[in-house]
Amino acid sequence: MRVLLDTNALLMPAQFGVDLYSELLALFGDFEPITLEEVVGELSGLARGRGRDAAAARVGLALVRRSTVVPSGSTAEGVDNRVIEYARREGCTVVTNDRELRNALLREGVDVVSMRRQKTLELLRG
Repeated sequence: MRVLLDTNALLMPAQFGVDLYSELLALFGDFEPITLEEVVGELSGLARGRGRDAAAARVGLALVRRSTVVPSGSTAEGVDNRVIEYARREGCTVVTNDRELRNALLREGVDVVSMRRQKTLELLRG
């Protein structure tokens, strides 16, 4: 099972205390975490700042080391559109807590893993 982690997913461990990889292991058993280069770029930009979001981004960058980083291969505007295009093309499930992205993915028929009650992750079928 290939699981695409978006920027928001990689912020969740620091923001909500969710053990992202343990939760995904509980949902899928064996899985392959994937992160787009563009997501790493977003995290790097956030990490240069100050405050909670910057600290969460630094944690997210540390978590990226446990995933395969790939180019999106897309020319679509914006990282969210590249996530959608990549997930559709490659048949990945996407982990995100971004409501707009989640809804767009579900409309496209892409499965999404999202937070439930700020504690655990749940699978939503697209």
